[in-house]
Amino acid sequence: MGERKMRVLISGSTGLIGQELTTALKQAGNEAVSLSRQSKLAGPTLIWNPPNTPVHPSSLNGFQAIIHLAGDSIADGRWTAAKKTRIRDSRVEGTRSLVESVLAMTTPPQVFISASAIGFYGDRGTEILNESSSAGRGFLPEVCQAWEAASRPLSVKGIRVVHLRFGIILSNKGGALAKMLPPFKLGAGGILGSGKQYMSWVSLDDAIHTIIFALRTQSLEGPVNVTAPQAVTNLEFTKTLGGVLHRPTLLPMPAPVARLIFGEMADALLLCSAKVQSEVLQKAGYTFKDPTLDGALKRILDS
Repeated sequence: MGERKMRVLISGSTGLIGQELTTALKQAGNEAVSLSRQSKLAGPTLIWNPPNTPVHPSSLNGFQAIIHLAGDSIADGRWTAAKKTRIRDSRVEGTRSLVESVLAMTTPPQVFISASAIGFYGDRGTEILNESSSAGRGFLPEVCQAWEAASRPLSVKGIRVVHLRFGIILSNKGGALAKMLPPFKLGAGGILGSGKQYMSWVSLDDAIHTIIFALRTQSLEGPVNVTAPQAVTNLEFTKTLGGVLHRPTLLPMPAPVARLIFGEMADALLLCSAKVQSEVLQKAGYTFKDPTLDGALKRILDS
């Protein structure tokens, strides 16, 4: 990175983003420490289990930055009432617990970067969305609003807080793309619902580089959309992925079938349309490694 080395605390370090971020920070000469419920992780680790076992404020001394990525997966399993409670509490209550510990520090970190998601905007059709757009309606928008609000007390104390609203993260190591690959490789891929819904995506590499960019860019504060410059429709995504894999994409999944299989999650994740622009990030000077879907998929699937 070329700048002053940092001591960084990372929650959610075992997740898709967290693992790659930890590696990238260490390779650049920074010290990356995990904040985790797991005591047997490789490398330095602080243990917490919010809200019952918060991290002690004194344990946070010496960190210049905290990157908060922890949260229960939204795409694993149907959204039962218990699952929705875990999704919300793991983000909102976990953030509140960590924020309370930071507020009790004598010398707090300079920056607190917290994950959020473009789920903030809800289902918005063809409307072009940027960081100043209003929140949508429904479960995920409500969770994202509460998630972001939980870290705002740090801003009052003069700590720079960044809410990274991640789009669909593309990687062959996990997440949505990894789940799509098996059926698409078999020629069983196809559009979801009408195929007209917009998918705002970002490569895993750009997600990692965005976090590091946010660490170093003092002007970044508040909500920051982390999405590639061009959102695509589900139809465009389907055709592009099929083309890269050299497979047909003739087997659609109608909306009623998606709802039957996935329940409420189908409308919130698969059939929802969000045409999101990364306006703040691009104005701050960030250059995307993977600006186009075709190029991103070719690079990801060749790696």
